[in-house]
Amino acid sequence: MIISPARKFIFVHIPKTGGTSLALALEARAHRDDILIGDTPKAIKRKGRVKTLAAKGRLWKHSTLADLDGAVSPSELDAMFIFTLVRNPWDRMVSYYHWLRGQSFDHPAVALAKSEPFDGFILHPETDASLRAFPAARYVSDASGVERCSAYVRLEHLRQDLAPVEDHIGVPLTMPHANPSERPSDYRAAYTDQTADAVAAMCADDIARFGYQFDA
Repeated sequence: MIISPARKFIFVHIPKTGGTSLALALEARAHRDDILIGDTPKAIKRKGRVKTLAAKGRLWKHSTLADLDGAVSPSELDAMFIFTLVRNPWDRMVSYYHWLRGQSFDHPAVALAKSEPFDGFILHPETDASLRAFPAARYVSDASGVERCSAYVRLEHLRQDLAPVEDHIGVPLTMPHANPSERPSDYRAAYTDQTADAVAAMCADDIARFGYQFDA
């Protein structure tokens, strides 16, 4: 997450959407007052600023907008350009699974990915509950439940969808390819009809909103 009081924007980082690459592009153009929350180089250098925020929620790289309640007022949010990256859910889940299998921290999703093949991971009730609970809109809704996203940037249409962000910030952005996972190049090869249908059901809101298809 990045909060820029001077340039009036908030970047909300949804996991495994290419957000680290966008965070690096934004911090390359960072204003001196930007608050960078995460594990990128400048975020680590500026981590002391995060402690000054009296937020009611957990402040970490994947914080939701609601987590900022108490640190950023509703009137301040009104003035902010709020944006996030989204990604084809079938592609995202392949990336997420293989990324989890390479991690060593203590988390149920890590344990699940390491103990289950891809099909078992997708069809597990914990995966179902997590995806249904956190569609893209939840990440960019405030503590009262009001959705405040100014721009959803589809990873698959990056240059087109990033244009409003660049217009607001006033500079072009160049995204490196950061935080890749070891995974098949074609996400479709990982799926059976059953698991593809399961992701379609779990991510129905995002698929309908952003026009995603399994074969696209």
